[in-house]
Amino acid sequence: MSGKKSEKNQAADLNATHRPEEKEEKTELKVSEKAPGAEAGFKVSEQEEIEYLQEESEGKETTCSAGGATGEAQPDLKETVNKLQAELEGKDREIAELKKAVEDLKDKFLRSVAELDNVRKRMEREKEDYFQYALSDLLRDILPILDNFERALKTSEEEVDGKTFREGVELIYRMLLNLIKKHGVRPIELDNNKFDPSLHHALVSEESDEVSEPEIKEELQKGYLLHNRLLRPTMVKVIIPKKN
Repeated sequence: MSGKKSEKNQAADLNATHRPEEKEEKTELKVSEKAPGAEAGFKVSEQEEIEYLQEESEGKETTCSAGGATGEAQPDLKETVNKLQAELEGKDREIAELKKAVEDLKDKFLRSVAELDNVRKRMEREKEDYFQYALSDLLRDILPILDNFERALKTSEEEVDGKTFREGVELIYRMLLNLIKKHGVRPIELDNNKFDPSLHHALVSEESDEVSEPEIKEELQKGYLLHNRLLRPTMVKVIIPKKN
């Protein structure tokens, strides 16, 4: 009997062990059986299908329009690049022209400086020559007078008398006076013996009761004017009023 019970118990245990698996298989079968039914019940309406097709066509048009815009942008970019290159080339030409103009101006400036330096040197030489040879004409006119003095000195006293000698000296004097007048030199003439400090230089002075203001008593050395400028004042002896 114990042996039979044990066999029964073992069989019960085996049955208990295999029962959950059978439940799981049944559950899976139930799910699988329901799935085809669910798929069979799902339907897409015509309206939804039309909307889906419209959305898809709009997406394609958007993509095409984007591609077309990119294609249009490429020519615009190329045109801009070409325009910038042309402007750059124009600027390069302008810079080259400006450089050439600067070089030309620099060359002209250097030439002008050199010419001015040459003019300055030439003027300095002419100035030196002028001061050295300015009296050439006057000295050339004095030479005949000097020749007459030499002739007078060579003449002995036995050959000429005093009157003839004086006449010769007076002739030389007139020649020299005419010469200086020719060059703007003229003697200062006394005007009623009035003393003029701008023209006369008093070497000697005397007091006298006969005069009320300074007067020239005697001309000691003749003065001369060069045109309207004083060349040499007249040396005179002056009489001044007597002091009380």
